[in-house]
Amino acid sequence: MPPPAATPTPPTHDLVLERILDVPRPLVWRCWTEPKLMLQWFTPAPWATVRVETDLRVGGSSMVVMRSPEGQEFPNPGVYLEIVPNEKLVFTDAYTSAWVPSAKPFFTGILTFADAGPGKTRYTAVAKHWTKDDCEAHDKMGFHPGWNKAADQLVALAKTLV
Repeated sequence: MPPPAATPTPPTHDLVLERILDVPRPLVWRCWTEPKLMLQWFTPAPWATVRVETDLRVGGSSMVVMRSPEGQEFPNPGVYLEIVPNEKLVFTDAYTSAWVPSAKPFFTGILTFADAGPGKTRYTAVAKHWTKDDCEAHDKMGFHPGWNKAADQLVALAKTLV
């Protein structure tokens, strides 16, 4: 007997950002997967990313530590669920290293990268939340302005890599 079909996340649980970035896909991918590059763009200023560790494989762990302008640090452990180089990256905070369940999962991120003309990338980021309340909290935290600013920072960095 086949396994039951997955139940899709209700639309009220998703936040979506879609943009055309003026840099090629391989550079966007590098910025999302190389710790030394993530340190330079990942957190929207005036916040800072102060530590990035990645084990880029399905089941591999990641750790991103963000610092507020006041100096408070926010560790974000997670696990990679799907990796398709230059096309798709899926990660979640539902697990920490070695598939240990997190105390309070918040969201799963699904990033897709597609060609959008010469030297351009269609960049889609979907944040899938377990609850409507978590989705609304993420939205109020500034998902769209924050992720847009971070994407601008990613593009600026990627253009220096050409």
